[in-house]
Amino acid sequence: MVWVARRWLSKMAFEYEAKMNKDRVELKGLFPNELGDAVAGLGLARYRTRQLVDWLYNKGVTKFDDMTNLSKDVRQQLTDNFTILDLNVVGEVKTESEDTVKFLFSLPDGRRIESVLMWEGKRRTLCVSSQVGCPLDCHFCATGKMGLIRNLSAAEIVDQVLYGQRFLRQRGEELTNVVMMGMGEPLLNFDQVLRAIRLMNLDFGAAIGIRRITLSTAGHVPGIKRLSEEKLKIGLAVSLNATTDAQRTMIMPINKKWPIAELLAAVKDYQTYIGRWITFEYVLLHGLNDSADDAHRLIDLVGDISCKINVIPWNPIDGGDYQRPSQKAIDLFVEILAQAQLTATVRYSKGDDIGAGCGQLYQALETVA
Repeated sequence: MVWVARRWLSKMAFEYEAKMNKDRVELKGLFPNELGDAVAGLGLARYRTRQLVDWLYNKGVTKFDDMTNLSKDVRQQLTDNFTILDLNVVGEVKTESEDTVKFLFSLPDGRRIESVLMWEGKRRTLCVSSQVGCPLDCHFCATGKMGLIRNLSAAEIVDQVLYGQRFLRQRGEELTNVVMMGMGEPLLNFDQVLRAIRLMNLDFGAAIGIRRITLSTAGHVPGIKRLSEEKLKIGLAVSLNATTDAQRTMIMPINKKWPIAELLAAVKDYQTYIGRWITFEYVLLHGLNDSADDAHRLIDLVGDISCKINVIPWNPIDGGDYQRPSQKAIDLFVEILAQAQLTATVRYSKGDDIGAGCGQLYQALETVA
């Protein structure tokens, strides 16, 4: 009964906060001109925008009362009209090798997402989520088993990056790369993801170089086409994972709608627009897509595309019906690709021992139903 009462009280608290925040605007989701307009709309001088930006992004303040160079009346105006998102970290786990740490964030509505920070040489890469869950149900991926709960807002995406930066700076380090490879299919949350990418690229915010941002997709062709039109020059990683439509449809239902030929045509167009190499992700599944014949078919499919191939031995998930190939099969697959002059590397996922590897992000527990 105590547990039920606490759960009910928690739910009531979230509902009350949501009601209070309903008519307030979240600042971290605004572009500079929008923030300036919002400030001016309160009758405040536009120079207040610079002060807000400094407090939000340089000082990391999350409460208006802490903005000490603003008068009490101005702080109250801001409190009445705006919110400052501050994702709550409710879990943090690090690998024994200490080259990967996974963060569990609680969102304002009680939902939860995961982000993963990885160290490799001089690179400090944060893998961020774009949705709570994922609707695509790729059979080798734990996130797909959640289904789609909701999209993240641009502010919720950006704040993962801001947290990662604060975490590293406390250790005297800087975040170098962001990959949209966490929970969800980014192109199914296109508008908010695109806004988040533009925001994290701005100098006044996270200031992540556009060429240091990569978006991963399971193959949402309309989204790739829209991304081409934006000409943002972000990296594109395509989760291919099979060399025939029959294979791919078996493990990735999205292939029923956009088969391999249509997907690769969109990828080639994207490459024409941005002039960058494409990354193909290929999850190796024992006895399904890991044969020498598969390797040769993969060469035929992508051999005329300037690309690199990340070969990813499958990371086990609860309820998964697959097996990771033997080391011999992995080595042979990569060797065949290399003989065809394709750039291929085996990517042993960092953090697979803490459920932070590729395809392992999953959150079944939430604070509200």
